[in-house]
Amino acid sequence: MIEDFPLVARKQNETLQEWTYQQLRYAIMVGVFSPGVSVTMRGLAQMLGVSLMPVREALRRLVAEHALELLPNRRVSVPTMTAERFEELCATRINLECLAAERAILAVSRDDLEFMYLADAAMDKALKEGDVVESVIQNHHFHTRLYTAAPSQVLFPLIENLWLQFGPFMRGVLEQVGEDFNNGKYLVDRHQETLRAIERRDPPALRKAIEADIRDGIGATGMQGLQAAAKLAL
Repeated sequence: MIEDFPLVARKQNETLQEWTYQQLRYAIMVGVFSPGVSVTMRGLAQMLGVSLMPVREALRRLVAEHALELLPNRRVSVPTMTAERFEELCATRINLECLAAERAILAVSRDDLEFMYLADAAMDKALKEGDVVESVIQNHHFHTRLYTAAPSQVLFPLIENLWLQFGPFMRGVLEQVGEDFNNGKYLVDRHQETLRAIERRDPPALRKAIEADIRDGIGATGMQGLQAAAKLAL
């Protein structure tokens, strides 16, 4: 839960309402809350150390962004994932993230690459140690640094909205990826393929690596989990 999530200090001139929204938004995006989990405004306010008012406003915005669902009992819930929704999110992510990567490839600096190498190593370390939230955070750092190497006023906000809807489910997916990683099943490091493509300034190879990262890694593992859950429900 969010009490274990590293909160970021408020920026100068940042309102308490905006800070509260950003903390909850990022916590959802990196999988702090699992699908189907419901929380109260009072509980979130206590965890963040704020009053109910900024939490209420943050939740209103997050419901509007389809990151949360409002329940009749005034609680909010993280939406559960269906196979159809998951498939649509993955397909949309592939289209937008491949485009963002191709736009950014010539703008990626040596500092950007070094940051991405470190983020990939930190993600591998977190997977080995079973720290799923940290692995999602490092994965987020890796892709954010790539996609924002070229300024984007439209494309990256759209990608972030997809991550917001996808994030809670990522936690369960990466738990399975972590098990496969430690059992020697997770053999192809798509991040390394991504980095090599950037080093060569090779847009087709970069597109292939990003698509494979989403479809063959997270996409395939997540769909397997959904199909297994559906069989258990029969």
